[in-house]
Parts: sequence; structure tokens; C-alpha cells
Amino acid sequence: MEIESAKCECCGLKEDCTQDYITEVKAKFDGKWLCGLCSEAVRDEVSRGKKPFGMEEAVKAHMSFCGKFKSNPAVRVADGMRQMLRRRSGDSSSSPSSGDHIISNGGCISVSLVLELYWSVQ
Repeated sequence: MEIESAKCECCGLKEDCTQDYITEVKAKFDGKWLCGLCSEAVRDEVSRGKKPFGMEEAVKAHMSFCGKFKSNPAVRVADGMRQMLRRRSGDSSSSPSSGDHIISNGGCISVSLVLELYWSVQ
């Protein structure tokens, strides 16, 4: 089983995957390889979006959204995880929890989480 690096066509994050997995993901997302977080965001947009999106439209919308933010991929991943966890837990408030925080594209995220994610993608 050969492992290769795949780069997300939305956010640019790289993941090591098998060719079978890469092919499977591309088949689901209009021929584009998406990382796990972007895949979840697109699926969420299809199932819970305010506008009825098909998969192709949701992928294009998410790619456009990611293209607007040119920050470090680790910051985007951490911010996306924060937003996804808030939606899943039903907490839609934007107030940060206690601790060290930095400002990022519309919210606050943990500095330690950003640093951990940053070093994991290097």
C-alpha cells in the first residue's frame, strides 16, 4: 500500500493518504481532493445550507470561501474545527473561552492549538 501526499484543493493543507483513498475522495467531490475538514464543511453545506446546494455547487462555494482567506493553513484548520465543534454542540455564541487567544478571521482560537496544528503541517 503506497502512501502519497495529497494537497487539499480548497485550503492547501497536505495529508498523506493511499491512492485508493484519494480516488474515493475525488469521486465524492466533483474530481477534487479535499482534506477531512473541508470535506466535512462541504457535506455540512449540502445538508444544512441555507440555500439548497448540490455537491458541485457546495464544493465551488467552499473553494471560493477558502480562497478569500490567505492565512496560515493551520490557523484556518483550527478556526474551522472551532466553528464545526460549535455547530455540533449547538453553541452559536462567538464569545471565547478563558485562556490565551489570538484573533483570526472572525473569531478567537487557542494559541496552543494553532501552534500544535502549525507544527503538524510543517
